[in-house]
Amino acid sequence: MLKTPSFAEERDLQERGYRFVAGIDEAGRGPLAGPVVAAAVILPCPLAAPWLSQVRDSKQLLPARRESLFQYIQETAIAIGVGTVPHDVIDHRGIVHATRLAMQQAIERLSPPADYLLIDYLRLPGVPIPQKAITNGDTLCFSIACASIVAKVTRDRLMRETDSIYPGYGFAQHKGYGTRKHLACLRRLGPSPVHRRSFRPVKELSYRQYRRTPSAEATV
Repeated sequence: MLKTPSFAEERDLQERGYRFVAGIDEAGRGPLAGPVVAAAVILPCPLAAPWLSQVRDSKQLLPARRESLFQYIQETAIAIGVGTVPHDVIDHRGIVHATRLAMQQAIERLSPPADYLLIDYLRLPGVPIPQKAITNGDTLCFSIACASIVAKVTRDRLMRETDSIYPGYGFAQHKGYGTRKHLACLRRLGPSPVHRRSFRPVKELSYRQYRRTPSAEATV
C-alpha cells in the first residue's frame, strides 16, 4: 500500500514557532541529458483543500495529474522557488553538488524566505537555515511532495523545449532518462550538446566515437 503524505512535520515545527516551513525536492538526478531542477514550496498549514488528497510523490502520478496539481500548488502556496543547474555543471562538479546547488537556488528565490527546511534525503551544509533531511520525504510530507511535483513539471516542460531544439532524441517522451529508445537514438545520432558526458552510457559512447575518428587512430 502506498504511503500518503501528511502535515505532521509542518505542524510540529509550527508549534515550535516556525512560520514558513519549506519542503525541498529535486527532479532529474538520474537522466542522461538535461538539467537537474529543484523546487522549494511553502504551504499554508493547516490546509484543507480538496486537491490535497491527490498529492503524492511526483513519480507516482500520471503527467496530466501532475500538471493539474502544479496549478493548484501555484494558486495556493505561500511561496515557491525553483532552481535549475545545467548539464555542464553536472559534468564538472558531479550530480550531488549540482543537486545541492539547485536546491540552494530554489531556497534563495522564496519570498517570504523560509525559516525551516524539510528536504528529501539531502542536507545542505552551506545553507544557514535550520533543516531536516527526511528519507522518502516526498511520500511522507506534503510540502516535500508538492516540491517534487513542481520540480518534475518544470523539468518536463524544459525537456519538451529541448526536444524542439534537438529533435530526433525523443526528449519530449523520455525526458532524458536512459530508456531503450533513448539509448538507440544515442547510438544512432551520438550525444547532443545537452547530454551529460560524465554519465556512463554517454561517456562510453563518446569514447567509442573518439576511438573511431581518424585523428584518434593516428595517435594510437
